[in-house]
Amino acid sequence: MVATPEFRAPWWARNPHVQTMWGKLLRRTRPLARTLPTRVERWDTPDGDFVDLVRLDAAAPDRPRLLLLHGLEGGPQSHYTQGMFGEARRRGWAMDLLLHRSCGPELNRTRRFYHSGETTDTAFVIDRLVREHPDTPLGVCGVSLGGNVLLKYLGEHGEAVPPPLRAVVAISVPYDLARGSRHIGRGGFTRIYERNFLRSLRGKVSAKRSRFPDLADEATLARARTLWDFDDVVTAPVHGFRDAADYYARSSSLGYLTRVRVPALLLSAVDDPFLPAEVLDEVRAVARENPALHVEFTPHGGHAGFVRGRAPWRAEFYAERRTFEFLEGALLTAPA
Repeated sequence: MVATPEFRAPWWARNPHVQTMWGKLLRRTRPLARTLPTRVERWDTPDGDFVDLVRLDAAAPDRPRLLLLHGLEGGPQSHYTQGMFGEARRRGWAMDLLLHRSCGPELNRTRRFYHSGETTDTAFVIDRLVREHPDTPLGVCGVSLGGNVLLKYLGEHGEAVPPPLRAVVAISVPYDLARGSRHIGRGGFTRIYERNFLRSLRGKVSAKRSRFPDLADEATLARARTLWDFDDVVTAPVHGFRDAADYYARSSSLGYLTRVRVPALLLSAVDDPFLPAEVLDEVRAVARENPALHVEFTPHGGHAGFVRGRAPWRAEFYAERRTFEFLEGALLTAPA
């Protein structure tokens, strides 16, 4: 279903980079534990590693639960994470944030990191949440990389998704990883985003090298000037891919959309600086043949921005409210 977008960018935030950076630079954020009764839990994984979750309990036992999958190098500090937790608290929902491996308070134990096609941790967490709360409706929201992981997970599982998982929202998904990687590295303002990601990712590799000396050395990392380069020398070999192109081809969620069977809101902006607009045309074509996919592609909104409001000092963040509206419509009306 292709919905008529409700979101309209205001006069002061029509530029995609303003949309993308507004929340990160100008939205007031504080450590979650200081503003909400959250806690961090560590869950040991079957492969001898661990994942951390930031958890918020529901106001009442009959309220739904949201699992959030963050984007590349995101986490509790991400402005959209804090906004989602605030919205969950206002509505009385339970909420969990899965911190991808190496994005928690400390680096994970094993050689591997996380990546755009890694779905085993998502499956592990969803299965455990369902076991612990079998009668609680569950929704999942994935932002950017987290959205790609979410849609790939749904496509891999098809009809076998646990029944309590009744609806999902995927925001600013890089549906085609190869084209997205080329797009963000094309130069101009987008290179600023790329350099920031690379700085953080290189730091993690360097920190892990004392335990895993076979990881890329400093000279190799220094030559990785783009995300494609980094994925070629780190992400691909560490996670069993031939090279970056192989990693992108096997991990892009675009190829899994036809097999999604859970109602999914796909919220993206045509002017997303992380993805060529023509990729969204291909997503629309798939969605026309799959009734589970609800497309909401807006002309403006940047990457995970969707900032609106009559004035800059009264900014509102549409994606968070829209996420809960969509999920409430599905989770609270679907049969148990």
